[in-house]
Amino acid sequence: MSINNIDQLSIAAIRSLAIDGINKAKSGHPGMALGSAPILYTLWTRHLIADPKDPTWFNRDRFVLSAGHASMLLYTMLHVSGYDLSLDDIKSFRQLHSKTPGHPEYGFTVGVDATAGPLGQGIAQAVGMAMAEQAVAAQYEEGHILANHYTYCLCGDGCLEEGLGQEAISLAGHQKLNKLVLFYDSNRVTLDGPLSDSFSEDVKKRFEASNWNVLTVSDGNDVEAIDKAIIEAKKSKDKPTIIIVSTIIGYGSSKQGTHKVHGSPLGLEDGEQAKKSYGYDYPEFTVPQEAYDNFKNTFALRGEKAHKKYDEEVEKYSKKHKKDIIRFESLKGLSVDDYLPLEMPNFDENDTNSTRKASGKALNDYILNVPNLMGGSADVAGSVMTALNGGTNFTSEHREGHNINWGIREFAMGCAMNGMLLHGGVRVYGGCFLVFADYLKPAIRIAAISKLPAIYLFSHDTIAVGEDGPTHQPIEQLAMLRSIPHVHVIRPCDIRETYAAWKEALKSKDTPTALILSRQNAPMVKGSSDKGLAKGAYVVAKENNKAQFELIATGTEVLLATQIKERLLKEEGIDVRVISMPSQEMFLEQDKEYQDSVLSLDYDKRISIEMLSTFGWAKFAKYNIGVDTFGESAPDKEVIKDYGFDLDALYQKVLAIIK
Repeated sequence: MSINNIDQLSIAAIRSLAIDGINKAKSGHPGMALGSAPILYTLWTRHLIADPKDPTWFNRDRFVLSAGHASMLLYTMLHVSGYDLSLDDIKSFRQLHSKTPGHPEYGFTVGVDATAGPLGQGIAQAVGMAMAEQAVAAQYEEGHILANHYTYCLCGDGCLEEGLGQEAISLAGHQKLNKLVLFYDSNRVTLDGPLSDSFSEDVKKRFEASNWNVLTVSDGNDVEAIDKAIIEAKKSKDKPTIIIVSTIIGYGSSKQGTHKVHGSPLGLEDGEQAKKSYGYDYPEFTVPQEAYDNFKNTFALRGEKAHKKYDEEVEKYSKKHKKDIIRFESLKGLSVDDYLPLEMPNFDENDTNSTRKASGKALNDYILNVPNLMGGSADVAGSVMTALNGGTNFTSEHREGHNINWGIREFAMGCAMNGMLLHGGVRVYGGCFLVFADYLKPAIRIAAISKLPAIYLFSHDTIAVGEDGPTHQPIEQLAMLRSIPHVHVIRPCDIRETYAAWKEALKSKDTPTALILSRQNAPMVKGSSDKGLAKGAYVVAKENNKAQFELIATGTEVLLATQIKERLLKEEGIDVRVISMPSQEMFLEQDKEYQDSVLSLDYDKRISIEMLSTFGWAKFAKYNIGVDTFGESAPDKEVIKDYGFDLDALYQKVLAIIK
C-alpha cells in the first residue's frame, strides 16, 4: 500500500506510534487502538474543539475514552495534536510514574478529560458531562454564551455488554442529550474470542428503543463516511447519537480481526508487517513533520480560533450581565467556599429529627446559598430526603432544574455525577439506601482516584431498617466505604453534626464524601459539636473526674453511649469518656497531638459501639460492639432489641467488658 494523501499518512503515523509504544512497554492493547485510529483522526482534525495550549479551557468539547484499555491511541492523539505529552512520554507507556499509565487518568495526563478503564463507566461519565453542559448554560441569563459544546465518547463491545452501559444509555435518551455523540467501535471481538460467543443483540434497535439517533459507518477506514456521520450527529435537536463504526481489530496485523490482537503487543515482526500494510516506511517512534503540521493546521488552529472567539464573547457578556459573570467565574471550578455560611444555625435542643430528615433540611438550607448545587436520588427522594422543596426537576424542558430524577440506576447515577464534576460548573449529590452503596461502589472508587468532591447520601443506615429485613439492612457497607482510600465517610449523630457534615462535604474540593444517615429518630446529643465533627472525632461527654474507659460511638449510638456513661457513674461509680467519631478518615488526618487528646487512654481501655459490622474498628479500640451477622425482618425496635442494641442490653455488654 502507498500513502497518497495527508489523511492516510497521519492515520498511519498514529497507528505506527501506537504499535511502537505498546511494543516497547511489552504490554498494552493494540487491537482497538489500530482499529479506531481513523475515528479519532476524523474527530480531531475536522470537529473536536479544544485548545492544547489551554487544556482545561471551560468551553472545550469533552472527549471520553470509555474503552480505556485503548489508552495508547488517546496518548498518541494528544501527542501529535500539540499537548504537553512528548515522545519520551509515549516511550514510557505503562512505566512507573510515567505520564502515560495503562488506562487514562484525569488530572495525571494533560488532555485526559476522564479517568476510564472499568468498562461502561466512560459512557456514563460522558452522559454526566452532557448534563452539566446543559445545566450550566441554563443557570445563567444567555448562558449558552458561557457553555456551548459537544461531548464525545468512544466505546467498544465490552462497554455495551456491561449493565452500566444500558443504565447510562437509557438515562441519556430520556434526558434528550442531543449534544452527546457516542462512537461505537464495532469490531465484533472480545478478549476471549468472537463477540458472537457472548453477545447477539441488535444494537441499532436497542439504541432506537432508548430514544437515540443511530448512524452507521460500514468501513471504519473511510474518513469521509465518518466525517459525514459526525456532521449528521451534530444536527440532532432532541436525541443523543450513536455512530456505529464497523472496524477491524488490530488492523494491519497478521492477527487482525481476532482476539489474539486484543491485549498483547504485536511484537517487532508483526509490527513491521502492519506498518508495511499502511505503506509507512519510517523508523520507530517517528512522526513525519507533515503529520504534525496537519494537526497543527486543523485541530490546534481551530481550537485557538474558537478559544479566542469565546474569550471575546465572554468579555462582551461580562459588560451586559455583571452579576452572572461574577457568579460564573466563581463557580466554574468546583469550589463553593464563597457561598457557604460562616456559622451554623441555631438548633432546637429538643430536636429529634432522624439524620436523613436533618440532611434534607440542611440541603434545602444550603441550596439557598449554593446556586449550582444539584442532585437527587435513585428513585428514593422521599425516603433519603434528597428533593429540594419547591425545586424544579432537571429535564429536557427545564435544564435550569436542580432536582435530578436519576431513576433506579445507582451505578449510572454515581458515574454521571463524576462526569458532571469533571465538566465543572456544578456541584452534585446523589442518594440511595446504604445497603445499595454496593451498586455504585466502583463509581465512588473512580471519584476518589479522580479526586472529585462527589457527595453521597446513604440513609437507612443500620438494622433499624426493620421490616424490610436482611436484604435491606446494611451490615458491611459502612466498612466497605471506609476501606476506599481518599473518601470521607461521615456518620452524624444529630442535626447539628448533620449540618456540619454537609458543610464539610461542600467545602471539599478533591475528596468524595459519603453521609451515612439514620431512618430512626436521632435526638439532639448534649455536647455535640460542628467544630468537633470537622476534626472527625471529639469528646462529646467528658469524664467527671478520671476516665477509666473510653466509649467511641457514631450516629444514633452516640446518644446511647452518653446514656450508658450516666448510668455507669450512677450505678457503679465507673467514670468513662464518650467520644463521637463521625469520620474515622477525617480524625486520622488530624495531628497526633489532637488524636491523643481525644483518645487519651490506652488501647485496651477503649470500646467502640456501632450498630454495623465491627470490621475496621480494631485500629481504634480493643473491644468492639457491633453487628457481624445479617439482620432480621421485624419492626425496628424488636430487631434492635434482638441484636442487643437497646439501652439495657448494651449497658450490660459495656459493663461486662469494663469489669
